[in-house]
Amino acid sequence: MSHTIEAQSIKLGYGSKVIIPEMDIVIDKPEIISIIGPNGSGKSTLLKALSRILSPLAGCVLLDGKDIHQLQPVQVAKIMAILPQTVHAPGDMTVYDLVAYGRMPYKKMFEKLDSNDQECMAAVLEATGIRQMLHRRLDSLSGGERQRAWLAMALAQEPRLLLLDEPTTYLDIHHQLELMKLVRKLHQDMQITVIMVLHDLNHAARFSQRMIAVKDGLLFADGPVEEVFTVENLRALYGVETTIMTIEQGGSSHLVCFPHDSCLKQKA
Repeated sequence: MSHTIEAQSIKLGYGSKVIIPEMDIVIDKPEIISIIGPNGSGKSTLLKALSRILSPLAGCVLLDGKDIHQLQPVQVAKIMAILPQTVHAPGDMTVYDLVAYGRMPYKKMFEKLDSNDQECMAAVLEATGIRQMLHRRLDSLSGGERQRAWLAMALAQEPRLLLLDEPTTYLDIHHQLELMKLVRKLHQDMQITVIMVLHDLNHAARFSQRMIAVKDGLLFADGPVEEVFTVENLRALYGVETTIMTIEQGGSSHLVCFPHDSCLKQKA
C-alpha cells in the first residue's frame, strides 16, 4: 500500500526567520526522491516539515489527506520513519537495543517484544547486513556500520515512507556507495518511498527516479532525474558550469556531472 504526503502552500522558518516562503509538493507513489540545492536553500527544513519535526508557519502537510500535526505520533510512526543528519545514542548501547527502539510504535508502555517483533528485527538486520553485529556496542562500530544500524532501527518501524537527511555525511566513498545501494535495494524489495536530502549530485542522479531542486527557499524544479539534472539547471542552482554524461555500468546507465568552472569566475 502506498501513502501520499502533500505540502500545501507551506511557509517554513524558525522564529521570525523565514526559510521557505511558500511551497507545494505532492509525493504519491513509491519512488526514490532526492532533494538537491545549494547550502542554505531549505532542503533540510523542507524534510523536517514533511516528517512532522517542524510545524509550518502557514499552510499544512497532509499525510493521506489528513493534517500530519493532527495525527497521533504513533500513527505517523507506523507509516513514516526519519533518519536525521545527526543522531545520538549512548555508546554502550548495543545494535539490538537500538533496533528494538524501532518497534516502540507497536508496543504499549513496558510491553515486552514478542515473536513478531523479533522476526521484524531479524529481517531488517539481515536486510541491512548487520545481523552478525547484533550484540556489539555502537561505539565499537565503524561509521558505515553505525549508519546501517540506525537505518535498521528506522526500518524496524515498518515504514512506507523513509526520510533521510544527508545519509552519506561523514562516510568515505566506499561506505557511501554501499549505503546508497542498500537504500535502492530496500526500495526495490519493500516498495517503500524514500525521500532524501543529498549534497552529492552524482549519488542523487544515480540512485533516484525523481529530483526536487530548491533554491533560496523556492521550488526550482521537480521531476524525473533526466529533466532536472541538466547543465542549465545546475548552472542556475550552483553557479557552476558542468559537463553531464551518461555512464554505462553493470548493464544499466545513469547520468553523472563533472563540474569544471564557476560562472562567476568566468564573468570576472
